Amino acid sequence: MKKLFKLLLLAIMFNAQCSMFNVAQAQTVRDRYNSQIGKVESNGVIRDRYNSQIGKVESNGVIRDRYNSQVGKIESNGVIRDRYNSQIGKVESNGVVRDRYNSQIGKVESNGVIRDRYNSQIGKAEGIEPRIAAVLFFMNLLHLN
Repeated sequence: MKKLFKLLLLAIMFNAQCSMFNVAQAQTVRDRYNSQIGKVESNGVIRDRYNSQIGKVESNGVIRDRYNSQVGKIESNGVIRDRYNSQIGKVESNGVVRDRYNSQIGKVESNGVIRDRYNSQIGKAEGIEPRIAAVLFFMNLLHLN
């Protein structure tokens, strides 16, 4: 019985890890004026305001552009890397976004509000995993506007 329980627990942990970048349904990304600038679909596809695919975040954290080239990676610890595997930022557990020099450049709040380093609201990505929101608003790996 213990062995079965351990296997079940491992399966649940594996499934949670694989789906950590998925959203339940397509979620809208908005700018500071509440205008839609894109959306993130449940399969990780990222679309711009014109519904064109501009990229994808795979379940393993790999970020691909519209041409399917790897442009970066989001690690489970919040580290964001570019195509050369250099750390370009990090999203802390409290939503603070830091650049490669460890300077705070913004924050992703629990309600999806995106703030810049001056605490001004620059967008909203409600229901979107904070690391994906950070990539879209701060890391310039994919461009929504």
